[in-house]
Amino acid sequence: MFQVWDERRLPRTQSRDGDHRSPFQRDKARVLHSAAFRRLQAKTQVLGVGLSDFYRTRLTHSLEAAQIGTGIAAQLQSKFPQQTTLLELDPYLIETLCLAHDIGLPPFGHGGEIALNYMMHKDGGFEGNGQTFRIVTQLEPYTAEHGMNLSRRSVLGLIKYPNFLDTLTNLECLPKSPVSLRQVKAQQWHPPKGLYRCDEALLDWLLAPLSSADRTRLMSYQTIIGAHSKTCYKSFDCSIMELADDIAYGIHDLEDAIVMNMVNVDSFQRDVVLPILEKDIPWLSNNIELLSERLFSEFHHERKNAIGALVNTFITAIIITEVPGFEHPLLRFSATLPAAHAAALSLFKQFVYHKVIRKSEVQLLEYRGQQMVMELFEAFSSDPERLLPVNTRKRWAEAEKDNNGQRVIADYISGMTDEFAARLYTTLFIPKHGGAHEQLQ
Repeated sequence: MFQVWDERRLPRTQSRDGDHRSPFQRDKARVLHSAAFRRLQAKTQVLGVGLSDFYRTRLTHSLEAAQIGTGIAAQLQSKFPQQTTLLELDPYLIETLCLAHDIGLPPFGHGGEIALNYMMHKDGGFEGNGQTFRIVTQLEPYTAEHGMNLSRRSVLGLIKYPNFLDTLTNLECLPKSPVSLRQVKAQQWHPPKGLYRCDEALLDWLLAPLSSADRTRLMSYQTIIGAHSKTCYKSFDCSIMELADDIAYGIHDLEDAIVMNMVNVDSFQRDVVLPILEKDIPWLSNNIELLSERLFSEFHHERKNAIGALVNTFITAIIITEVPGFEHPLLRFSATLPAAHAAALSLFKQFVYHKVIRKSEVQLLEYRGQQMVMELFEAFSSDPERLLPVNTRKRWAEAEKDNNGQRVIADYISGMTDEFAARLYTTLFIPKHGGAHEQLQ
């Protein structure tokens, strides 16, 4: 049942003496050694905290998510041996998914995502998860044409939203294009979460082992009035990765906010502690006040102790539930948090979002990044054959035969780090003294 999920689009033709790694160990190595993964070190996890070398980048966030993911796998193997044996749960697989889950994010975080989605809204849209799918299946130059050429199960585990942007887009939600790029409102151009229609053949290959009924159900979505549609299901492996990501975001990113004095104990007490006290959450409700004191302690080790305790309480609460209507075990089972713990984790995530991400200082930087990405896109699309680098220009010319050249420009810009994009913007739009050679240094 699972052997077909070890397959790759490009079959392995070369064997190496003494290499006894599993498919998922190879997949982990391909992610770790990829340029897309390395670039995460130069993309900030929470914008606006660049005054310190303490804050987390997308790279350190991914490493923390990977650690949490392997912890979840170990817990589930201990608590649910029958199901995890049936599912052939593999810690290397979960680690791979957690390491790779953010590699599709463009420069400047969600500001960059909004910018590229706006510039691409007539050409298929842009979304970070869909870009991750493109990187691992096509763009990363581990192979000539098949990206990292990961195993089928690894690719399935990376797809959090298994349908296409054009299907999920609610056209009534899209406003008229503003007269100026500076008037693009972020809340109006959030993309639905999904894949690009131009990559449909790759999804067909990926889902080929599933029955027609399982595939149809996996790709089903919920229609929401006044908003874009949302997919309903994901694979078992993906559910673990998503939980690890949520815990890393809600708990570890909170540590950044505390250390950088972006939040205070009074607001944390009001928005997190009191609601948890009102809930009957095993262990957490009885200990949240002590944890709050330690989180905001002047002693680093006490804060670390509290962070570890919070992460542990969420990891150990995770259970395996059965999803009705699916035949294949990879879709029939899901890792989930009990309702009370899920509500508590949501409180932490919302606290970080409202008290940090939505701060005006952070939004100013996000808006600035949004503007830079849109102007870079506008410049490259105005004269691709003149401005794009040689290799990207060749890809653009090939894609343009199918009227898909804009996607290549989006690929190019989304692969930039924050610093590279800012430097390129300066080169193009803020002339310096001296010759062209000096400007490109």
